[in-house]
Amino acid sequence: QVQFVESGGGLVQPGGSLRLSCATSGSIFGIYAMGWYRQAPGKQRELVASITGGGSTSYADSVKGRFAISRDNAKNTVYLQMNSLKPEDTAVYYCNAKPPPAGPTAYWGQGTQVTVSS
Repeated sequence: QVQFVESGGGLVQPGGSLRLSCATSGSIFGIYAMGWYRQAPGKQRELVASITGGGSTSYADSVKGRFAISRDNAKNTVYLQMNSLKPEDTAVYYCNAKPPPAGPTAYWGQGTQVTVSS
């Protein structure tokens, strides 16, 4: 079973940048698409960006033009470059397959906290 380890989060001022990484324990070559998701306190987890095996990307309207997702299949790693961060981007960020696994026993990594505040 593939596992994910997210890193790169932290505290940043509005307008700042962060680069998140998602290292996988196994080959992600067999996973057609990967996504970055986020969950803010009191809100449901949402998809913010995704990338197919061929490199096609898509973004939520709220992050379009500010975030960029990329993947390195040789390194089994997915990245999320986040620029022009806003307080409303504050959340725990996770990576997973797209679509993600469903059900109460679905696997999610520990996530990485992103806090945007002055």
